[in-house]
Amino acid sequence: MFAPSQDQVRRFFCEAWAKQQAGQVLTPIEVQATDWVAQHPEYHADLADAEAAVKAVYAVEGGRTNPFLHLSMHLSITEQVSIDQPPGIRAAVQRLSQRRNSLHDAQHEVMEALGEMVWTSQRTGLPFDGAAYIDRVLTLASR
Repeated sequence: MFAPSQDQVRRFFCEAWAKQQAGQVLTPIEVQATDWVAQHPEYHADLADAEAAVKAVYAVEGGRTNPFLHLSMHLSITEQVSIDQPPGIRAAVQRLSQRRNSLHDAQHEVMEALGEMVWTSQRTGLPFDGAAYIDRVLTLASR
């Protein structure tokens, strides 16, 4: 399983964004990453300096979203949808996207559901409940 360190994740986003800004050729995953970065101009300054990004602390008490966690969740959901894993996530996200008229807005809602499911799994020690995750996204799509 691919398990990059925090530093590697931060450098990945910073380097991909720098390459995109310089007009360099991107890998497919870098294209996906920079597409999400482009939709979050509030994070551009955080990505401008990889060394500062590696050292940055985004504590909950600071009241600021961790841009690297946020962007990583966008990528995770994008991957889940592309391979339909857990089964049904593709249709659920498509339904929510149509309901919201925005993939971006839908992904932000899916992030909340994903975060809840991961937190529950970690807290209980039980495996991730893919069916409950899909149900949560479908519930969001019904509103």
